[in-house]
Amino acid sequence: MRAVYITEFGGAEKIQVGELPKPTPGCGQALIRVKAAALNHLDIWVRKGRPGVTLKGPHVLGSDAAGMLEALGPGCENIALKPGAEVVCNPGVSCMVCEFCLRGMHSECPSFRILGFQEEGVYAEYAVVPAVNLFPKPASLSWEEAAALPLSHITAWRMLFTRANLQTGETVLIHGIGGGVAIAALQLCNLRGARAIVTSSSDAKLDAAKKLGACATVNYKTTADVGAAVKTITNGRGVDVALDSVGAPTLPISMASLRRGGRIVTCGVTGGPDGKINLQQVYWNHISLLGSTMGSMEDMRLLVRSVGEHGIKPIIDKVYALEEYSKAVCRMDAGEQMGKIVLKV
Repeated sequence: MRAVYITEFGGAEKIQVGELPKPTPGCGQALIRVKAAALNHLDIWVRKGRPGVTLKGPHVLGSDAAGMLEALGPGCENIALKPGAEVVCNPGVSCMVCEFCLRGMHSECPSFRILGFQEEGVYAEYAVVPAVNLFPKPASLSWEEAAALPLSHITAWRMLFTRANLQTGETVLIHGIGGGVAIAALQLCNLRGARAIVTSSSDAKLDAAKKLGACATVNYKTTADVGAAVKTITNGRGVDVALDSVGAPTLPISMASLRRGGRIVTCGVTGGPDGKINLQQVYWNHISLLGSTMGSMEDMRLLVRSVGEHGIKPIIDKVYALEEYSKAVCRMDAGEQMGKIVLKV
């Protein structure tokens, strides 16, 4: 089968596209014939090398996929989906038996892993995944849209609804509109009836965000004090929630933008992990700082159902052939995209 993989860590020159053996599903696993797969910044971190990742041979990249259920391995008798079903895959893999999994908090599992990171990925014609991670593909979505759904939208879902407990009528600051999680968060704010203020250094991305339902925008390159601008937009009150995947550079902005009793929820550190925080500001203003990674099986079930019921469609930036992965990941690394970059397999 054709696949995108690495055999050693490093730059984009380490990416290979070639033939690998077709995998066979083991106990509790499913084989899917991949129709489309979506890029995530995690691809870049994995390729460069991350703690906990060792390469014992070709490592297939990629976390997000949609395709046809080809076969089920042994021990899958209770799986409702059968071969031939159109499916999307939750990229988060957990043990399903620890105290956290039994509470339904699967992404808090001590052995939590991600497809394409600690597990073999999905940038291939065929991929093996845990059978319990498969969900019916919403009929309203194309293969490319379905592939773009899981990681970014389940992350945004858990951040907003499970961790930050977003309520109708609240206001959310979303940093760095253009990436998958930020756009997913904007869509989910619209779904919940919340107002979204978004930031970017690109006026074109800010204009696109307005068309997607953002109530206000801030260009952080041309605005001297983003926190003050957000306070002005909210008539001095501040936002209820700041959603952040950037990290160190945006933490002070989030703190300055919040109302008393506001919540910061973070899922990533693309701008660096070592943010400084004033604890006096935290306790005096009743600030909650919340971490969030991916989501649970229930988060995924609710997400897939809501997509079908409310017509949510992931925003696709550009579609590339599998063999064009290097070109696709360079576009993502440069931050040029407005939406998800997808591979057509």
